[in-house]
Amino acid sequence: MITGAAGGLGSALCRCFGAAGARVVALDIDGARAEALAADLQAQGVTALGLACDVSDAALCGAAMARVTEAFGGIDVLVNNAGISARCLLRDAQPEVTRRVMAVNFFGAVLATQAALESLIARRGQIVSPLVGRTAYAASKHALRGFFDSLRSELRGLGVDILLVCPAFIATGIERSALGGDGRVLDAPRMTVGSEARPDEVAQRIVRAAQARQRQCLPAPTARLAWWISRLAPSAYEWLMLRRVGAEFDLSLRSPE
Repeated sequence: MITGAAGGLGSALCRCFGAAGARVVALDIDGARAEALAADLQAQGVTALGLACDVSDAALCGAAMARVTEAFGGIDVLVNNAGISARCLLRDAQPEVTRRVMAVNFFGAVLATQAALESLIARRGQIVSPLVGRTAYAASKHALRGFFDSLRSELRGLGVDILLVCPAFIATGIERSALGGDGRVLDAPRMTVGSEARPDEVAQRIVRAAQARQRQCLPAPTARLAWWISRLAPSAYEWLMLRRVGAEFDLSLRSPE
């Protein structure tokens, strides 16, 4: 079951898991696109189901899980892919922007996981959560790491593994729905670090990591480099990020201390 399935990475994940022999449930707030994706997968010989679901709504997550259980008996892998972005400075952001990002990126993953957890435990399954500087977006992803690291401890010995994915920049078009500080969609080019990875390449790496039951996946060179620099030289990492994306907000460039 893949949330945010109609997006660039979500669609690629559906296709890669389907090619690997999985039955695929595509969940998306845009039910028509989820159903169209499922129909396309079915035409390729993949058993697939497309459902509308706003993952920030606990009742809708529960209803989607009930439908999946009715169709397939349960799920073995949950991919918490649904997410939105916000590109604004904290001083320019309305509180509702941060709430909306957290509602989808953090609580959406929490609620989908909670709805699927009993099935995942019963089937000794797996949870896959992509973690991808913008204050609201970064906060939602840091929260997910803390949540799933703690959940991993809770599930120890129950046969459920958790894979955290840190993919860096992917060419998914997420910037076209990024929120500005006033809550309106920006639909403007974004500044990136390194080249954007292709969704299908990232999806293939995630599927392989899931098949190997890994704890973490850094699916692109930029992701691996950023991971190590941020931990070994955090001040230099902050300077590099500011140098690359600071121009988007006219931030002054300062050397690392």
